[in-house]
Amino acid sequence: MADFRCLLSVFLLFLCISNHRVASVTVVKHLPGFNGPLSFYLETGYVLVDEVNGGELFYYFVESEGNPAEDPVLLWLTGGERCSAFSGLAYEIGPVRFVKTLYNGSIPQLEYHPYAYTKHANIIFLDAPIGAGFSYSQNPKGYEVGDITSSMQIHKFLIQWFGDHPRYLSNYLYIGGDSYAGKTAPFIAQLISEGNEAGQRPLLNLKGYLVGNPSTGESFYDVNYQVTYAYGVGIISDQIYELIQRSCIGEDYINPNNVLCAEALDVFVKLTYEEGGAHILEPICILVSPHKSTIENRRFLRDEYLWFSKPEEPPFYCRSYGYYLSYFWANDNSTREALGIKKGTVKEWLRCRALPYEIDIKSSIKYHLNLTSRGYRALVYSGDHDSLVPFLGTQAWVRSLNFTVVDGWRAWHVDGQTGGFTETYSNNLTFATIKGGGHTAPEYQPKECMAMFGRWISNQPL
Repeated sequence: MADFRCLLSVFLLFLCISNHRVASVTVVKHLPGFNGPLSFYLETGYVLVDEVNGGELFYYFVESEGNPAEDPVLLWLTGGERCSAFSGLAYEIGPVRFVKTLYNGSIPQLEYHPYAYTKHANIIFLDAPIGAGFSYSQNPKGYEVGDITSSMQIHKFLIQWFGDHPRYLSNYLYIGGDSYAGKTAPFIAQLISEGNEAGQRPLLNLKGYLVGNPSTGESFYDVNYQVTYAYGVGIISDQIYELIQRSCIGEDYINPNNVLCAEALDVFVKLTYEEGGAHILEPICILVSPHKSTIENRRFLRDEYLWFSKPEEPPFYCRSYGYYLSYFWANDNSTREALGIKKGTVKEWLRCRALPYEIDIKSSIKYHLNLTSRGYRALVYSGDHDSLVPFLGTQAWVRSLNFTVVDGWRAWHVDGQTGGFTETYSNNLTFATIKGGGHTAPEYQPKECMAMFGRWISNQPL
């Protein structure tokens, strides 16, 4: 009997080992273009999430510069449906950023970013869904994913990643994302919550989530409030605003069913091409798609920070020049070697890639309601100069949850100056604006956003 139990234990151990593939990991101590050794721990690697098609998600993991043994783990996702998390690492909340100099054929230079969220958290920057950044599929069918399938793969990624990094299992886990990823982040958090309740192992210590200038999937909030915002900041006149209000009653503004409404919205769209979109005060720079007279096409494709093909060189004064540099950095052989990129997997790295994608989460608001009602913490924030997903729409759907206001609308400050405005609700929900912030708020106001994140993640008032 003892021998049988021993054999059974060995068999079960074999099954456990055979069903758990250890991720390929590279510890990066030097980055091309960065002067000297890295002052923080950086790890990259792949995790298999689609066994049928050979699909692997690539990640960058930066250990907290504070107390990594106790600081929370933050999974960070970049918006745009198929954009690399390198954008979050190098332009928003990571500890490196590009030195903005004219490209001369040599590898672009990097420098330390002092306002990184890694001051307060361990961060996994994940290239998701498959096809984003350095994530890849051996079978082309593996690229045919959508909101739901990619979110399930991300949940699977986390199960395996924590299995391979058990020292972080006791740390609080937060899910974060901006723009389009702000729609999927709460759904992923709900998958984790449901997996924990079902007894899935390892148990993930989910504490909450945060989303910036987030899409919801509902045009009433994501699109209609673009008109209200444009009116409020003087992009359209009161006559145009009133005409839209009168002629588009009951419309979702994407598919107007009367001529007067369609004409008024066409005027609105043409006027919005006169401002920066992701930040209304920024110069108008290279766009990723031709101008189209529908608000739907404008919603995310008009973000000038996206590249779906080899980028055209923008004027040096454009913010997008910094994004231009990333193409040459990421496609340099020395970079790929340093990051441990598998040869033959991604021929050409692009910040964003146009591949089939199913938009099958029609609204994320119910997930916000479910999670916060279960006691998970939530931070919803908006750069107040973003006209793509304006703070007015975000504020409106937050109010639609009908939570009690715990701490009324007030300013929050950094170094004695207003960083933005905030309101706290019951069920651990905080809404905040970032004064001067754009569509990816930390990119425009890094000091303020780091202060906001640091206070919130430490359970302190903003």
